[in-house]
Amino acid sequence: MIDQAAAELVPLVGVRAGCAAVGEARARWYRRHRQSPPPPTPERAPQAQPRALSEVERTELRQVLNSPAHVDEAPATVYAKLLDQGIYLASVPTMYRVLRAHDEVHERRRQATHPAAKKPELLAARPNEVYSWDITKLLGPVKWTYFYLYVILDIFSRYVPGWMLAHAENAPLAQALLADTAVKQGIAHGQLTIHADRGSPMVAKPVAFLLAELGVTKSHSRPHVSNDNPYSESQFRTMKYRPEFPERFGSYQDAHAFCGRFFGWYNHEHRHSGIGFHTPADVHYGRAELVRAQRAQVLNGAYTKHPERFVRKPPEPPALPTASRALRPQAARAAGAANRGVDQRAEGGPRHDTVIPEGTCLRKVDTRRISHWTHRRARGTHTAVSTTDRQVPRPRSHRARVV
Repeated sequence: MIDQAAAELVPLVGVRAGCAAVGEARARWYRRHRQSPPPPTPERAPQAQPRALSEVERTELRQVLNSPAHVDEAPATVYAKLLDQGIYLASVPTMYRVLRAHDEVHERRRQATHPAAKKPELLAARPNEVYSWDITKLLGPVKWTYFYLYVILDIFSRYVPGWMLAHAENAPLAQALLADTAVKQGIAHGQLTIHADRGSPMVAKPVAFLLAELGVTKSHSRPHVSNDNPYSESQFRTMKYRPEFPERFGSYQDAHAFCGRFFGWYNHEHRHSGIGFHTPADVHYGRAELVRAQRAQVLNGAYTKHPERFVRKPPEPPALPTASRALRPQAARAAGAANRGVDQRAEGGPRHDTVIPEGTCLRKVDTRRISHWTHRRARGTHTAVSTTDRQVPRPRSHRARVV
């Protein structure tokens, strides 16, 4: 109606007076009654990013990534290896962009993802401070036959100081491996902590007595928690996801030869993402700083040649690790005993675990359930159980994917 009234007044008194009389904005009037066509919108031609790789450089990069030497490796590993050879082709994100442009980036297997939970932990600030060890099965030549691989892993350097392949899983074999590794690495009394799950060889009395004699602190995963030994589980995954890992081993000699090749590659050639893409041997024996300095020289040369390709700052090689963390054992179970200053004893043998101090960080669900249990005990609504046999309720655990 306002527009109709303005249309009747404008021919008589003009646009300004007519719009003022009906309270209409002149700009709106002109927009609605424009006689000339709107100005054409210019088409924007796509422009190439001036810092992007040329087509020749992208082709060369893709050929290197798909070469037999690097086709089964992640771009970050290829990046680190090329730097060690004095070659810089592109950054890791650029490698992914080139591969993604040709539909060559896919997850090879279905992976479950779960949010990370903050848990109690051990801290390793140097090599030979915290070890993790575990046993995995390797399929034999026929069904129901297995070979047992014992592996000890330094969680700071990811170096494997000792491993053994056997026909059985028992405490005497584990005892011999641990003693031999401690001698080879020159472990001093009170220097080392060894973390493991609750398998029968790990909690056996002979192993406990040996560790006590060597002055080694032993720790174990929480009962019924499957992912409290992540470093060893991740190392087994690396081995079993190798392209040359067979479905079955034809004999003990075949499995032993494969393990010898794998651990030689793992310790001295594998660029581990958890230690700045250095080899475990370089970190374990203190050579990583020199390798990082050489990588920095290669990156400085690349920056000098093409500074426009590095927008935020000059490139730097990945940082060296400062500390590695392992899950703190007996977190929920020892929490009740921590305030009383007593040592919880495991069934079937002596304990050498350190009582968790007051204020240790626990998972929220564990804390709530412990509080609930204490409340029930105060009200007298629970069944009387001795201190050493009482089981604190646990949250349901899920095996998370290790990055």
